[in-house]
Amino acid sequence: MSSSILRPLAHSAKTALGRRALATPTNVHPSMLQTVLPAVVPAALHLKTGESYYGTNFGSTNSKYGETVFSTSITSYTDSMTDPSYRGQLLVFTSPMIGNYGVPSNSPLPETPGIPFLESEGIQCAGVVVSDVALKYSHYQAIESIHEWCARHDVPGISGVDTRAITTLLRDQGTTLGRLAVGDEAEYVPKADEYWDPSKENLISQVSTKEPYQLNPNGKGPKIAVLDFGSKANILRSLVKRDARVTVLPWNYDFNAVRDQYDGLFLSNGPGDPTSIMETVHRVTKTINEWDKPIFGICMGHQILGLAAGMETYRMTFGNRGHNQPVLALASSGSIKAGRVYVTSQNHQYAIKLTEDFPAGWAPFFINCNDSSVEGIISTPESGKHIWGVQFHPESAGGPLDTHPMFTDYVQACADKSASGMATSELKVDTHAAAAAAAASA
Repeated sequence: MSSSILRPLAHSAKTALGRRALATPTNVHPSMLQTVLPAVVPAALHLKTGESYYGTNFGSTNSKYGETVFSTSITSYTDSMTDPSYRGQLLVFTSPMIGNYGVPSNSPLPETPGIPFLESEGIQCAGVVVSDVALKYSHYQAIESIHEWCARHDVPGISGVDTRAITTLLRDQGTTLGRLAVGDEAEYVPKADEYWDPSKENLISQVSTKEPYQLNPNGKGPKIAVLDFGSKANILRSLVKRDARVTVLPWNYDFNAVRDQYDGLFLSNGPGDPTSIMETVHRVTKTINEWDKPIFGICMGHQILGLAAGMETYRMTFGNRGHNQPVLALASSGSIKAGRVYVTSQNHQYAIKLTEDFPAGWAPFFINCNDSSVEGIISTPESGKHIWGVQFHPESAGGPLDTHPMFTDYVQACADKSASGMATSELKVDTHAAAAAAAASA
C-alpha cells in the first residue's frame, strides 16, 4: 500500500454545475500518522478552459495561479521543481507516485562550492499536481518530505487527481492557465479574466542573478562568461568540473563591453518567451557578427541565438517536457555524429521555426524525432564561427547523459581558441534529412 492519499475526492467536471461537493476525505492510510502532517485539506485544480479536478492538498495551503504544463519525467522531481525554466507554472507529473525518495539537502557539494545541489536555490514552479504523493520517504540523502519542502517554500500541491487525464487534455488542446486552489477557496471557480498569465511578465529577470559572480576563479581552464537567463545549477557545475573559470552575468548585462576578457560565451536556459528580451537578442547579434570565439546556447540560450541569427521562434501547442525526447543529429561536430539518435532531457514551450533555407552561415544541428521541431543549430565552416545551440539539456539533471560530452567539446574549443587560435571543426550536414524535416513540419 502506498503511504499517500489514495483516491481523488471527485472526478473532473467541465462546468461548475457538474462539480461534486468537496468533502474532507476519510480514506487516509495509517502510515500517514507517522509523518508530520497538518489536517487534511481539500484542493482543486481549475483550468481556464473550464475543467476542474478535485483532490487533497499537500505543501503550502496558499492558492496559486500559473500556466498548467505536464512533464513525462519518471524520476528527478526535485530537479524539475527547482529548474528555473518552470517559473510560474503549475507542474503536472505523469509519473504515478511523487515523493517516495524525499528531498535532499540543497547545500553545495565540496567540489563545486557556490553551486546548489539541486537546480537552483529553491522551488521554482508555482504549484505541483500529482496522482499519488508519498508522505513517507526513504533515501540516504533525504532530509525532509516533499510535503514539508513545498510548505517551506510556499508551493501548494494537489494529490489524488487523474494526472494522465489532465495530460491528455493539455496534449490535445494545448497548455492552459490554471489555479491550484486550497481549502475553502477550492470551491471557487475563477472567471476567465482572473487567471494570471506568467508569459506576460519578464520571468527571466526574476530568476537571473542580480549581480555578476565568479565560480572556480583559480582554475586553469578557459575563461567563460555565462549570460544567466535562469541557469540550472548542473550547467554551471558541468563547466566548473572541466576546470573552466566561470563568470555568471545578469540576463541584461552588455557582454560586448567585456567580451575581450573571455575565451567563450555561454547562453543558459530560462523561462518564458525569448522575444520578451529583444534588447539582449540585439546584443547577441552584435557578438555573433563581431566576435570569433566559441558560443554555446542551451534551451532559452539556443532560442536567443536563433533570433540573433535572423531565425524565428514560435509557441508550441504543449511543448516538450520530459527525459525521453529522441533527437536526430544532422551534423557532426566534436562528440556528436551525424545520423545518430540521442535521447535527451527537455523543458520548453517555444522553439525555433524550421525552414528549408536557414540564414547564411547556419545549419540545423538536431531535429526532434517525434515532432520534427528544431533541436539544435550550428554555424557552418564557411562562417568562420564556432557556435552551437541546442534546445535540449546536455547537462540533464535529471535525464539521460547521451549528449553530456558536448560540454567537453565546448570547453576544449574555448581552451584551443585561448591558446593558439582555432580552426573550425569539420562539419557534415545531412541536407536531405533537414529538408525532409522542414517539409514535415510545414
